Amino acid sequence: MSVPSVDDSLGTKLLPFALSMVAGSVDIIGFLGLDGLFTAHITGNIVILAAKLVAGQQAPVSYLISVPVFMVVLALTRLFVTGLERIGIASLLPLLLVQFLLLLTFLAICLARWPRIEPGTAIMILAGMLGVSAMAVQNEVARISLKGAPSTAVMTTNVTLLAIDVGEILFGRNPRVVARQRAKRTWPAIVGFLLGCAIGAACESAFGLRSLMLPAGIALVALVMGITALRAHPVERKAA
Repeated sequence: MSVPSVDDSLGTKLLPFALSMVAGSVDIIGFLGLDGLFTAHITGNIVILAAKLVAGQQAPVSYLISVPVFMVVLALTRLFVTGLERIGIASLLPLLLVQFLLLLTFLAICLARWPRIEPGTAIMILAGMLGVSAMAVQNEVARISLKGAPSTAVMTTNVTLLAIDVGEILFGRNPRVVARQRAKRTWPAIVGFLLGCAIGAACESAFGLRSLMLPAGIALVALVMGITALRAHPVERKAA
């Protein structure tokens, strides 16, 4: 069993763009609606937590537990993938399904509590951790389930790589095929994240946490793309 590549089909080519939109939109919606909690940008939670501690302010529970939750879900996801690999099942579709279900549950809790959303309550902390968990799963998708995919949640790395590759394409002396290929894969993820942030912010301003329907809907589209990718992948492997 081989891992699908980002270049295998139209579905896999568009998947990083869709997943980046999910990350960008859920991150900004969670930040605006859950008292500054980052669901995708876990580093941001550490920075805000440190700032609050230095200022002598009380740190929200969600900030304290977001990093441990993220790490635990990463470990559990890797264990899940290992089990799938042992029985010969590609991990892409199961992980996309898990991510969608986590976001759907996140949305369901917010809809059930609307309009009385209190970020510090236990149920909303749980909702926020579901968002964090969904983004942990998405990070695993980009790392181990889709060969050649850029990061779809951490844009600092993507921007750095894109700047390096553009410099190599414009001024490098060595063959630039690798730089062009990587830049071709990276820029859609950056654009998708920015677009997700912009649309997510506008939706949250208008609809509050009900706007989580946006990333949940895009995650469903990504799941369909994953199904399409797996259908195309075995045919290409036989042809090889």
